[in-house]
Amino acid sequence: MSEEIIISPETRRMLPVKSIDSSKNRLYREIAKRPGFQVCLLLLGILVIVAIFAPYISPYDPEAISVKDKNQGISSAHLFGTDFLGRDLFSLTICGAQTSLLIASISVAVALVFGCVVGCVAGYYGGVVDEVLSRCVDLLLAFPGIIFALALLAFMGAGILNLIIAITLSQWAIYARLMRGQVISIKNLEYVQSAYTAGLPDRRIMIRHLFPNAIMPVLILATLDIGHVILSVAGLSFLGLGIPPGIPEWGSMIGAGKEFLRTAPLNVIVPGLAITFVVLIFNFLGEGLRDILDVHNDQVNIG
Repeated sequence: MSEEIIISPETRRMLPVKSIDSSKNRLYREIAKRPGFQVCLLLLGILVIVAIFAPYISPYDPEAISVKDKNQGISSAHLFGTDFLGRDLFSLTICGAQTSLLIASISVAVALVFGCVVGCVAGYYGGVVDEVLSRCVDLLLAFPGIIFALALLAFMGAGILNLIIAITLSQWAIYARLMRGQVISIKNLEYVQSAYTAGLPDRRIMIRHLFPNAIMPVLILATLDIGHVILSVAGLSFLGLGIPPGIPEWGSMIGAGKEFLRTAPLNVIVPGLAITFVVLIFNFLGEGLRDILDVHNDQVNIG
């Protein structure tokens, strides 16, 4: 049986179709009306470039120890001063950005994909499948994410891979629940029912018709969640359960520098401000995307 759906002109006019060109034009217009959102995009671009090229941008080796230069203040030689081991805080901070962004991006991406698959399957099939998957999601959501990740790391041990696994397992249920709700709200619409009646396989219906129209709120949540994940990574590293020693990371920098808070506050202030700056960028981007896309009033796309 052919997988193409033939829709008469009369029926097509009744469907809430929105062309790709009009969607792009609307997106550009909405972004152009928000200079604050443009600034956040620019700052995010700069941040990503700095993180990618951190080893080449940093003026010093972030792990180069110089005891005679320890706990220095801001100077022309050291833009952010030095830490308790004489390491350049500017170099440590930008290399820490690479670590934090990499872990947060991978964790959120994996949790997003897995959560969307589980949520879409649960919402589309319903019945026993929905009950089983939904109860698993409810069980995970009963525990605060940071506590669940903390327990997993206490069992598995510290390390970058274990940290990514712990963050992913603590986050995917949020996306699954949201995706399930979105799929349930659109699976009975006419264009989805037409595809089902035409005999298209379930996989094609979910990928071609459900995913594109249900994914946008989940992407907005993921954008907001990156800042939350960066805070979680920093918190776990601060407790010694995240990044192992020898790898620059903002949370571990704060944890190591807290002993010198009174005599050399830059050890804590610099990575703390870096975390605050990045989290605010992703929070503003998420809020801006929610306003721009206005997913609650958006028309669906039949794909």
